[in-house]
Amino acid sequence: MSEVYNALATFPKRPEKKHFVTIQGTKIEVSLQKKLEIMKHGEQNYIMKEGDIVIKAPPKAKTQYSVLKKSKKGYRFCESDIHWPVDVMEGGEAWVIEHE
Repeated sequence: MSEVYNALATFPKRPEKKHFVTIQGTKIEVSLQKKLEIMKHGEQNYIMKEGDIVIKAPPKAKTQYSVLKKSKKGYRFCESDIHWPVDVMEGGEAWVIEHE
């Protein structure tokens, strides 16, 4: 039985598994946790910045939407219903586009 233990003790160890990701066309070795994080978000969403792997900043939304505001010349609404303009008057409300 001791021969089995001796054989197991001299059995070659399995080499450590290395984990690689490709960021901006460069193959980089990382830890398992970092690889799992990068796989979760996608390699295309990461960049190299000063030697570190960082996630890209999300693009800023360029939404435009209309807001009802007082203006020099605008609409007067029947019973404050914005879907029922009665006439155009001085000091009424107008739809103005705001940017975020």
